[in-house]
Amino acid sequence: MDMLYISNLYKRFSDKKVLNGLNLSVPEHSIFGFIGKNGAGKTTTMKMVLGLLKADTGEIIVNGEKVVYGQTTTNRYIGYLSDVPEFYPFMTAAEYLHFCGEITGMKRTENEERCKELLELVGLGNETHHIKGFSRGMKQRLGIAQALLNRPKLLICDEPTSALDPVGRKEILDILLAIREQTTVLFSTHILSDVERICTDVAFLNNGVVGVQGKLSDIKTRYRSEEYQLETGNDTDMLILQQTFPNMQQIGRNQLVFCEGDYTAFDILRFIADRHIALLKLERAEPTLESLFMEVVEK
Repeated sequence: MDMLYISNLYKRFSDKKVLNGLNLSVPEHSIFGFIGKNGAGKTTTMKMVLGLLKADTGEIIVNGEKVVYGQTTTNRYIGYLSDVPEFYPFMTAAEYLHFCGEITGMKRTENEERCKELLELVGLGNETHHIKGFSRGMKQRLGIAQALLNRPKLLICDEPTSALDPVGRKEILDILLAIREQTTVLFSTHILSDVERICTDVAFLNNGVVGVQGKLSDIKTRYRSEEYQLETGNDTDMLILQQTFPNMQQIGRNQLVFCEGDYTAFDILRFIADRHIALLKLERAEPTLESLFMEVVEK
């Protein structure tokens, strides 16, 4: 089942076309990387999913229900974390979460139990300082707790790690991994290493349309590189290979790369066996998410 389904979505601002027939399917319980350059239309898409921005044409379905601009009925399924969440600075994390639970109508006992559970999840269970003294990473973690308060079926994260240091980024990514069984995560970002670390599915947004989408593992297989990397046991063996196969390129100490269009892996292995060359590694080069994204963008 798709937790989020978007069909033929168009949006124009004045003379600028932002979305140009966007189609997107986000499977239930996936961590879905929504990837695009800054200004590609990711935030515009999410605002329309939340019913805050009217589409020119197209359809958005959340958990089987159609999103209608100006109405918030489908937002009961959604938790939202912005890139810069705002809080009441004079409150503690616990006070703020309890307040959010109260204004959404949670019963007192349920509110207390849920707040305690979420503060422990995001590593703020023992935090007693006021929010005004929180680091950017602590505020993002509190923002996740707030977004999860009412047990949403879809958690939308808009660039949640973009302004964090490596430690803060790791903390946020670890939390998103931990909640995968509880909810579906739509993770909008331009930080490709974060996507590779946690996402099960991805979509590349470019020029208002999705160029490629699907399971990350399937996409990497589909765009599998024709390059092979090998590593020899010593410098002498590496030089022999370079002299025999001049199109091989050195990429590191005793490490070479070659293209299947120049030589077959079978030819290389046969030569290595005949010459008794010490081979430590021979493997097909794994395409990086960056190389896949650039291929989509440059089409």
